[in-house]
Amino acid sequence: MRLSRKTDYALRVLMTLVDRWGQGPISMNELAKKNEVPKKFLEHIMLDLKSQGWVESSPGRMGGYVLAQPPERITLGQVVRHFDGILAPVGCVSQSQPEACSQSATCRFRRVLLDVRNATAAYLDGATLAKVARNQPVDPREVVTLGLIDGDGI
Repeated sequence: MRLSRKTDYALRVLMTLVDRWGQGPISMNELAKKNEVPKKFLEHIMLDLKSQGWVESSPGRMGGYVLAQPPERITLGQVVRHFDGILAPVGCVSQSQPEACSQSATCRFRRVLLDVRNATAAYLDGATLAKVARNQPVDPREVVTLGLIDGDGI
């Protein structure tokens, strides 16, 4: 799974709003600057977030955006599905947009990809904005560390 730029930007903005939860609105300009998102692109993202009921806006000089729901009620799974559609690594294991595969009756790696989809969905659906906000940033050394799940490396 690879997140689109739109999803990445949406998550950045949502995390900024989580950090400001209860402190009042933040302007579009400030959101764009703080999250390094082109303002025109962010305008479309904010409309999407608003249509989902995740953010609210208020007009005027002191207006801006706030979360419309508590951060415990919005999950990464919801956001990723909204902007990117499916979580499945390949179409033949997609629940929402399944694609036929001529090899499905004999494919031996499809099970692994189904497990990846299920694990990814479960993890993202359990990752509320509130939980994610408590995380520390990733150390660059963590990214290159290979963490094997079992002795077979699967």
